[in-house]
Amino acid sequence: MSSAEQRVILKGISWETYERLLAEHEDESGIHFTYDSGALEIMVLSARHERPNRVLATLVEVLAEEIGIDLDGLGSITLKRPDLLKGFEPDSCFYIQHVAAVMGKEEIDLETDPPPDLLIEVDVTSVSLPKLPIFAAVGIPEVWRYTDGRVIVLRLEGDRYSEAARSLAFPVITGEQLTQFLAERQQVRSTEWLKRVRAWIRENHPAR
Repeated sequence: MSSAEQRVILKGISWETYERLLAEHEDESGIHFTYDSGALEIMVLSARHERPNRVLATLVEVLAEEIGIDLDGLGSITLKRPDLLKGFEPDSCFYIQHVAAVMGKEEIDLETDPPPDLLIEVDVTSVSLPKLPIFAAVGIPEVWRYTDGRVIVLRLEGDRYSEAARSLAFPVITGEQLTQFLAERQQVRSTEWLKRVRAWIRENHPAR
């Protein structure tokens, strides 16, 4: 396992074994499983991983509130496509453009339901199973990826992601601004930080 993130990658794992592990660890929120055509990554979450995830998830919620956009945040729900042999638990995910299609549903079936509109992916180590091809295969249109101290906004174009200047779900925000907000949160108290974020949104998106 990597000392940075406590993760291990196994090869030649069946879908049935993946499903069994999910069931056995259903109540353990501190472990993520990612499956891609026989490769299985098991990751134990750390504070180093979770802090940027929580900050970015908070930014999504504040942006939606201030701009007046409905959303449904489903956290790290398990998302699976058995027909594609792919499954994962995002760090955070949100339904925005398709919020009406899943509102109130207790289970999400990606074979019949739309995928989340926005996903947050935190990667603080180089030893990991590539996630972007998995997200692309299930059709996630936008990913905010944090790596090497920087947030990159990615949009799905065809079968792969390209870096975008602005968010698709929230065009007011850029990867550069997300990176700045994340850095500021490490230096100020949460209440002061939220005030700054809200003030910035109101200044840059005055029509509410």
